[in-house]
Amino acid sequence: MLTPREAFFGPTRPVPLTSASGEVAAEMVVPYPPGVPVIAPGELITPDKIDYLREEIARGVHVRGPADPELSTIRVVV
Repeated sequence: MLTPREAFFGPTRPVPLTSASGEVAAEMVVPYPPGVPVIAPGELITPDKIDYLREEIARGVHVRGPADPELSTIRVVV
């Protein structure tokens, strides 16, 4: 969708994670463990990614990268 640089440094806004499907991510989201990025800046946020992240959070996995450490919101490109 966009380069990581364009997405990370461009204008952004927070949206609820549950409403982010179809938006372009402005930040990295990395559940740890395993430490593999699920969402990177510039990528399209899909329902599958949202479901996976919600399941991991419910299991107690730590999420690194987003401005909101609880991941109730995610920053997306305006």
